[in-house]
Parts: sequence; structure tokens; C-alpha cells
Amino acid sequence: MKDSRFSRSEFLALTSLLAGSTLFPGRAGAAPDGGTPSLRTVKSPGLAGVPAADGGVAAPKPGSQEEYEQLRQGCIASLPISSTSDDGAEYVRVGEWMQRQHLVSDGYGNGDFVQAFEKKVADLLGFEDACFMPTGTMAQLIALRIYADASGVRTVGVHPSSHHVLHEDDSYAVLHQLRAVYLGPWTRPLLAEDVARAPDALGTVSVELPVRWLGGQLQTWEQLNELKRTCREKKVKLHMDGARLWESQPFYGRSYADICKGFDSVYVSFYKMVGGIGGAMLVGSRDFIRESRVWRHRHGGNLFHLAPLVASAAMRLDAALAAIPGYVKRAKAITELLAADPRVTVLPQPVQTNMFHVFLRGSPATYNRQRDRIAREDRVWVAGGFGQTRVPGVVSTELQVGEGLARISDADAARAFLRLLEAA
Repeated sequence: MKDSRFSRSEFLALTSLLAGSTLFPGRAGAAPDGGTPSLRTVKSPGLAGVPAADGGVAAPKPGSQEEYEQLRQGCIASLPISSTSDDGAEYVRVGEWMQRQHLVSDGYGNGDFVQAFEKKVADLLGFEDACFMPTGTMAQLIALRIYADASGVRTVGVHPSSHHVLHEDDSYAVLHQLRAVYLGPWTRPLLAEDVARAPDALGTVSVELPVRWLGGQLQTWEQLNELKRTCREKKVKLHMDGARLWESQPFYGRSYADICKGFDSVYVSFYKMVGGIGGAMLVGSRDFIRESRVWRHRHGGNLFHLAPLVASAAMRLDAALAAIPGYVKRAKAITELLAADPRVTVLPQPVQTNMFHVFLRGSPATYNRQRDRIAREDRVWVAGGFGQTRVPGVVSTELQVGEGLARISDADAARAFLRLLEAA
């Protein structure tokens, strides 16, 4: 089975798309991950309705982080998606929103506003209770620790691309003495058969919906229900890494509560897709959440005021969820346009959420130069960075349709991306 999976070291060596990485253009031709729609450039006759950038801006040093940011922030459209970085404007909006709502801040998470938002999310996902967490890493570690202590079994079944394994500096092992058991190959989502054939006894299974490193792939509804049944029959706790659960709802066509039913706990993010400053929610039974609050304190997560993080999520959540079906529809249209070019491979095809990966032949450095040229000429940011794949000469990039494409059409978005394939 080893040859069907990436090791953590191999993954880190191959990809330039790691969350939290700062990979500058001068470093192996890579660029920072993601980005807010932005860039300063000149109008291209190829894209209708793209206004020319204003002039008179001093040119930054070529290849510098300053140049990268100026390009990115000067764009009027963006295919990658990320949080905003607008020098305090978001904090002003949060404060003004709280004042309009006549909200009073909390003390260490205790307060009507925070607790009302926890109840809202718990009800939305079909659980008894919820606890706001400063980070998703904290939320998930707490869930895994509670289950391990209750069962006495410290093994956690995970997909090889799990966030627990790739992005948390082995915190599950170092802080909580848990052991990861890889289930299934890298090439598809985790299934019931993987749990049934696990080489070790499992205390918990953690499932990511959707799988980010597979371009947002999901189990079918039947496969998901079979996975839930298998864990229940084997008396294995089932936790959902729902960092991108919000984007999964259109694929299943069911309520969030129906999707979550059968999971023992779920974590959701408020900065991914929702666009909040940060924060996460852990939902589960009342007893589970009562214990989670104790572990939040032990993790140092009882911030004196959680209200600013909660408000940033609360003021955005409803609108963000309402917009997602439209983003998924646009992602389908854009990927069909991209996949029509035989030089382009889209994963998955058809797309299942508003996220997808694109594979191209070439080198990261070449495509980063092309990306910057497109940004200058068309004012469209077509990619955050390009990572080398296992196949020599093939690179990939992650794209996610969101509000960053509000000002251009699907055809123009696809046309701008395909300009990457023009001769330099």
C-alpha cells in the first residue's frame, strides 16, 4: 500500500500549495498560496469589461514580495480564494456590526451573543450543543483526545492526506499521544471498506468532507451512509473534519443536519469560505461539548474576548451559505470550459464542490511568470502557485470559485486561465 500514498515528507517536498506556507517567487519559482482578488496592470483587449489600472504607482523591485502583493492586490478578479487583508477595514466592519446589533462582548466565551451563535450552528448541523474554538486545529485535537480517553484506544483512522497528518506538526502525537492509522489510498476519499479492513483496532475515524487534496472530492451519499454504519457497528467514534463542509451541501442536495447525522462530532471553519477573521466550531452532544470546554481551557483557547471572532463569522455566515450553490454552478461551467482544452486536466471532473485542481505540463517557474503577465495585462489573478506533482513535467494548482469572480464572466475567467498556455 505504501506506493499508493504520499508520505508527509514527500508531500511537503512536492507541493507549493501548503496552507500556512510562505513560498515567495524567488524560492524555486513558487508563490504564496491563495490570495484575495487583486492586481495593478493594464487592460487586455481579450477580456471585456476589465478596466485599466490607474497609473503613477512606483514599480517595486522585480521578483520581490512587494511586487507579488502589488500584482495580486491590483486585480479585479481572482480564481484562487483566500481571506482578506485590507489593513483593518474588516475590524471596523465587525465593530460597527456589533454596535448596530447592540451586542455586548463576552468574558472568556461566556455571554449571550457567543452562546446564541453556538446554538445557531449546533441547530444548523443537527447537534445538541456547540463550542466556539479559536482554531480548527484545537477543535479537532480536543475531539480526538476526548474519544481516546473515553475508549482507551489511542489510534485514529485517517485518510493519507488528512490535515491531522500533513498540517499540524504531528500535534496529535506530540500533545496527545495518539497514533494515526492511514485508511485507503491517496487517490479517493475514505470509504467503509477502509475502516472494515483497518490493520489496527481503531478508537476514532476522522473523515474530511470534502477532501481538499483531491480537489474537493466527496463520497457518494450511499458511500457516506455506509461509512457511518460501519463505524457504528464497529463501535468506532466518527468525527468530521468539516473545514469545507459548507461547500459540500449542493453535491448532496440535503440539509447540513442530514449530512452530519451519524457523525459523533463535527468541526466547521469560519474563515474558509465564510471569510471571517478566524475561528471554528466544534459540535456534538451536550456531555461532549461540556468536556470540550474544559479542554479548550487546557489548550489555552479561553480568550478573554471571543466576540470579535464570533461576530466576524456571525455577520457573514448566512450570506456565505446562500452564495455557495451559485459558486458551485459557476465552478462546473468554468471547469467544463477548461477541460475542453486537451492540454488541461481538471480534478475532479465533473467538479463536486466549488473547489478543483488543475494539472498542466510545464514548470512552476514558467507558469508563475505567465500568471504575473496575465495579472498585468488582464487584471485577473489566475493561480496562487503551482506545485510539482509526482509526474515529471506536470504541475498542479488549486482553484476555488467565490466572490473573487463576481466582476467577470465564466468565459473570461476560463480564457484568462488558459492564457497560461500561451508561448512566453
